[in-house]
Amino acid sequence: MATVHDVRRGFAAPPGHGRVMMRWWWFGPAVDRRELERQLTAMAAAGLGGVEAAFVYPMSAVDAPFGSEKFLQDVGFAARTARALGLRFDLTLGSGWSFGGGHIPPELAARRLSWDRREIGAEAYDVPVAEAWPGDQVVAAFVGDGSAGVPSTYDEVAISNGMIRVPTGNGPREVLIATSRLTGQNVKRAAAGAEGPVLDHYSVAAAEEHLRSVAHPLLSAATPELVGSVFCDSLEVYQADWTPSLPVEFERRRGYDLRPRLWELLTDSEQVRIDFYRTLSELYEENFLAVVRRWAAGRGVPFRIQSYGEPPATVSSYRHADLFEGEGWGWTRLPETRWASSAASLYGRPVVSAEAWTWVHSPSFRATPLDLKGEAHEHFLSGVNQLMGHGWPYSPSGEPGLGWIFYAAGALDDRNPWWPVAPDLFGYLHRLSWLLQQGTPVRPVKVYVPASDAYATGSLNLYRTARRLIGDDLPRMIRESGLDFDLIDDDAIAVVDPAAAGLVVVPTTNVPAETRRWLEAVVAAGGVVVDDPAELADHLPERLPDDVGIVHRRLDDGDVYFVANTGNRTRTFTLDVPTAERWDPGTGSTTVIGPAEVTLAPYEAAVLVPVSTGDAEQVVDVPLGVVDGSWRVFGDSVRLPHRWEDDPARAAYSGSASYELELDLPEYDGRVMLDFGDGSPAERSAHLPAHSYHALLEPPVGVAAEVWVNDVRCGAVWAPPYRVDITEAAKPGANALRVVVHNTAANALSADEHLAPLVESVTARYGRRFDLQDLEHAADSVSSGLFRPPALILRRSGSGGGRSA
Repeated sequence: MATVHDVRRGFAAPPGHGRVMMRWWWFGPAVDRRELERQLTAMAAAGLGGVEAAFVYPMSAVDAPFGSEKFLQDVGFAARTARALGLRFDLTLGSGWSFGGGHIPPELAARRLSWDRREIGAEAYDVPVAEAWPGDQVVAAFVGDGSAGVPSTYDEVAISNGMIRVPTGNGPREVLIATSRLTGQNVKRAAAGAEGPVLDHYSVAAAEEHLRSVAHPLLSAATPELVGSVFCDSLEVYQADWTPSLPVEFERRRGYDLRPRLWELLTDSEQVRIDFYRTLSELYEENFLAVVRRWAAGRGVPFRIQSYGEPPATVSSYRHADLFEGEGWGWTRLPETRWASSAASLYGRPVVSAEAWTWVHSPSFRATPLDLKGEAHEHFLSGVNQLMGHGWPYSPSGEPGLGWIFYAAGALDDRNPWWPVAPDLFGYLHRLSWLLQQGTPVRPVKVYVPASDAYATGSLNLYRTARRLIGDDLPRMIRESGLDFDLIDDDAIAVVDPAAAGLVVVPTTNVPAETRRWLEAVVAAGGVVVDDPAELADHLPERLPDDVGIVHRRLDDGDVYFVANTGNRTRTFTLDVPTAERWDPGTGSTTVIGPAEVTLAPYEAAVLVPVSTGDAEQVVDVPLGVVDGSWRVFGDSVRLPHRWEDDPARAAYSGSASYELELDLPEYDGRVMLDFGDGSPAERSAHLPAHSYHALLEPPVGVAAEVWVNDVRCGAVWAPPYRVDITEAAKPGANALRVVVHNTAANALSADEHLAPLVESVTARYGRRFDLQDLEHAADSVSSGLFRPPALILRRSGSGGGRSA
């Protein structure tokens, strides 16, 4: 824990931890050490905190495949270089996702239960046990009276000497044959040399084989002491609902023999399905998660994972790892980030990360600093306090066109023309991440995950099914009231004191007896249990203004509130405290405000800290006029608005341009601000998928600008409020004003003639491992330039003893 004084001081100049990290895609793997060093140096210069090395499909010929000696030496070089630059180096324990590869034999590969249903008559049948696909294993066979799905019960039939023995019956019947079959899933987006089947995530032997064959050489090459964490990406082991040990493990855990009742998985009988999928959850935890964590711990390295998806990971499954990570934005809904942040809160992990910007403003290079800021706020509001950017594509310098890109994600590297403002963006996010790692989260509401209902549906993806069962309305009501919540499940009740639970929402009647007793203890301790979500509103405060979200952290001697406007219109609300400090995440400065309205521009955030002393600072903004006239840019004289794409010769230009004019200032007493405006609301692009974040704002600058006065850099504008204090560089009289505007690389991407042939060549050589997403929309609605004359504002302020720093 920390005091307000400590956190205020740290907020002004935060220490290194909490900096944004980047997933660093190595394509091929085909890398050059000079280029590795150049890119790591560029990351450090931009204020990034480190990398998560990820090894994916080729974008060129590969001479040193995954696992080769040269590849491992390159990993070691990158880890040592990162350490020398003060960067954290995290390591993905495999290539692509999910874990697997050529080292996984059929007996250790992911399996599924396949059903063959056939109608027969009354006569006896001997059915040969046939292996339709290599690796098929008949688990059980059943026969039931009736036809066309009529049987209400089935009897197991004997299997002997390679034959299924169906006895004589009394009429039409139905035979069910359950076969354990390889899923056939191979590692997605695998590097050359890493191809092969996905491993069985319910098998200790499979996990240990992967650790021995892949993880151990990787970590040894990097050197454990140089690795911040080892990482497992999201669980996408599709249809994998079987493992050879399942019948034995099921009986040991559930107390009855599964095989005679296996047919009930196909009926309306819920209990067997609940027990079946719960057993899979436990096997995933014990035979994969715990195995990898023990292995990592033995080498002194934390284990980080995105534990949601398939297999059916629960919220509490995270407790078997060291570091918890989510992905997905949507602070009023239930993204995967909430799954992870709830687990971190429940199990005492102070840092919880998110894979951020996964599908941000598709396609690659369309994302602006405002897009990145806006989505980051969504993650912070979902309980995250460490961002893992998705991501930085390794691309050789001098590659024709824009070079190499990942198939679907932001390309967040120094090829972006707006990169000169990257230190401003990443410094802003670092300051907020560090702040949100201080103290403890205040989440007075618990939302029970209806796991039994989810298991009963027969879905392997427990997270996705639980999200659907809980719905969007319940979390939205809680968050829009200004309160926060944790998801809680049947395992988590062991670590949550009923007296500290507060308000618990239970969106189901299907609750295990032990959990029901815990809920009764909550009520006995003075808490509230809401069984009917329709009654939840009666227990919540008054709703906040639209789009305003709050995160509350408790310190040793006070409270800190992160507040963000997640929409494209200015929002105002009243702070219900006598006096507070408003901390600026962009500068680290502090201002005392009174019991008055707090105004947030579109996508703006602030930190509010209630204090008991200090006088509110009185601020008055006096307009000084508009900076209008003739600007020099591209060697021409122009008036604003000025859009580069209006000139066909510059439609494909990605880069920078300096707008210059002479600025005359009168004598003044106060701070002089150059204000470009807040922009105007925009519509969402029709081609964007629902999970692709895009800030819906038409900005006054396309897309970022640095403001220079008399050759002094005063600041940068890339998000509302688009305002820069030029006081320190300006003077009364004539001033040289220069606004350097940077756009995105999307313009160049739209005209890149090299990317498509490159993809065709690597596909011909290595097979179809990826499809580039949305490239035909690269130039949709792009706007570069300066779109309105900035205004001059004189800011006068004063206080009766308050702090202004």
